[in-house]
Amino acid sequence: MKAERPLVTPLAHDALSARLIARTGFKAFAIGGSALLATRFGLPDIGLIGVSDMTAGIRDIAAATALPFFADGDDGYGDVKSVARMIELYEQIGVSAILIEDQQREHKQQRADRALGVVDRSIIEAKLRVALAERSNPDTFIIGRTDSYGVLGLDEALRRAERFLKLGVDGVFVAGLKSIADYERVGRELRGARLSAAIFETVGMPWPTPAELGELGFAHVSYPATLLFRITATMHTALMTLRRHAAGIEPMTPDRTADASRQILDDVLELARWQTIEAGAARGPDPAEESA
Repeated sequence: MKAERPLVTPLAHDALSARLIARTGFKAFAIGGSALLATRFGLPDIGLIGVSDMTAGIRDIAAATALPFFADGDDGYGDVKSVARMIELYEQIGVSAILIEDQQREHKQQRADRALGVVDRSIIEAKLRVALAERSNPDTFIIGRTDSYGVLGLDEALRRAERFLKLGVDGVFVAGLKSIADYERVGRELRGARLSAAIFETVGMPWPTPAELGELGFAHVSYPATLLFRITATMHTALMTLRRHAAGIEPMTPDRTADASRQILDDVLELARWQTIEAGAARGPDPAEESA
């Protein structure tokens, strides 16, 4: 956050996407439940998986890059004991910031603006207190997320955010905002706090620039679906084209950018590094070093 204001984070859903995010100059990234569950398990983010499943996916991504990252902590995957275990597991992996939300797990929806219910304030506040108490690294960010806007309105969402800040969280995320006026009000009423914003390319949703959000008081801007939606569309189009080619309906034209794509992939996979190691081992030890 000191390196970029506001800090912009795409979502990584696997090791390759994390490497590409680092390669293109981003300072950090985020790992969201929706993208990870879709790509790793083929599941929607509606409360179907537990902390072990999420931890396994995060571990693979974290191993691929040294960039710091945010990770979705859902509702802690259970009660306050589960929150404590989740904090321990995430810190062992190297998660830099953990978001904990108040959406009801039994009725969880993928979009905050379509949430069917949120837990009582006392429940989410207890979870956040435990998360703050149980972190072993004081630099691990604990971010309180409220999905209450879609169910109870912005007034209640702001009240919850204010309560989270009084508990000592490092940042807050009021999810599900639908207009520039919403962003302006959140930025105004929570001015001074580290605020996160999520921008979706959904029809009818606002599309402020990171600079504009920074002016409104937001310290962090995430793009939860931008990468995943584009990748999904590209794969679907390519496969439909290949299917028509295979069926003899329409010939498939070779991709003229394939060589460039291969070069990008080889660079991201650090192919040259592994080839250098292999070549060095094949040459054997340096005779001068052996005589010394």
